[in-house]
Amino acid sequence: MTLLKVNPSHFEEILKKGYSLDLVFMLKMIESQVDVQKLCEENVKFATLYQTLIRKGLISENGDKITLIGVDLLKFMETKDVMKLIKKKPSSTSFEEWWKAFPGTDTFTHKGRMFSGSRSLRTNKEECRVKFEKILMEGEYVAADLTSALEFDVMQKKEMSVKLSTNKLTYMQNSLTYLNQRSYEPFIELIKEGAKIEEAPKVTGGTDV
Repeated sequence: MTLLKVNPSHFEEILKKGYSLDLVFMLKMIESQVDVQKLCEENVKFATLYQTLIRKGLISENGDKITLIGVDLLKFMETKDVMKLIKKKPSSTSFEEWWKAFPGTDTFTHKGRMFSGSRSLRTNKEECRVKFEKILMEGEYVAADLTSALEFDVMQKKEMSVKLSTNKLTYMQNSLTYLNQRSYEPFIELIKEGAKIEEAPKVTGGTDV
């Protein structure tokens, strides 16, 4: 594992941002693929530091990957010139686009057919925003991936509703559960593989379902 070379400017800057040398060192260990999990099992202080890395968004929630913020912190520690450590945050516009794409309820009209529902789907906006930003900071997906996956999922459910005369959107998870359970992931893969939604024919004179 490469040793950290810390100068006073680095030290001062990381303290301003709410970090510590202990956190940086553990992050460096994770980057070097040291078995940190084992150390956490043997030492309570290690376990506390590990949870702090997760809480501060330096590693992913399941602890298996350094986030974009964590990568930037390690890069900052390797710089020789005096500079500011900037904490990046995803654009709020990206979340708002995703939020608007999420159905408000499971009641909808599609291709001349109205489907009645009874559930609110778009809930816990601020919690969703925090989760959305954490997912983006993991660095695996960009905002467009999440929005496209959501739109694909919703449209697929609407098309199936028309085909089967059954409201499939009623089985949609609420927005927070959808993010927490990473339900967007299979649809991102489908889109990457070039999957297309098979459209149902438009219905004339449709009735409520």
